[in-house]
Amino acid sequence: MTSVTSVTSATALLRLRGGLTLEIPASWRVYGTADRVRVVTGACARPGGDFFQPRCDSFWVMGPKALKNGGEGLRRYDPTQGPFFPAGDVPPCPTNPRYGHVIGKATTVGYRTVGAGHRAHYRVWPGRCITYNGAVQKSTFDQREWYLPTSKILVIDKWSTPGLDRILKNAVWAR
Repeated sequence: MTSVTSVTSATALLRLRGGLTLEIPASWRVYGTADRVRVVTGACARPGGDFFQPRCDSFWVMGPKALKNGGEGLRRYDPTQGPFFPAGDVPPCPTNPRYGHVIGKATTVGYRTVGAGHRAHYRVWPGRCITYNGAVQKSTFDQREWYLPTSKILVIDKWSTPGLDRILKNAVWAR
């Protein structure tokens, strides 16, 4: 279940699977289904596009069905084995579709609070945008991930969304 309810003119409640509720800016827009939710936080050419849709300031909230083939090569997602990367080839760079992107080894590994009583596996994966012929690096980005193994929820952010870490820390869980 995914729903958005206005709290004030400045914020809205985003109700997600497993009883997870986030208070987000009212200007953010939500797209997708219960298992694949995109929260658009700024400019976005195609908000209904897939995970690798370039030029879309956003973050994703994925559920168990999306995680079944969310690892590289379309294997099951496992945060200890690599980032969420549901592809077998080189997908487009988030900021410029003329380039492809690759993800390196996690530079940050630990845990973060996502609402009271819930700890997420937290990883930061460095991404590089490269030319398709010659693999010359053109830019970089970080893919941040918060994985809640009990509820099988994964939050993915390639845009360093301002305030997202605070929003997740202050999440509310239905009892």
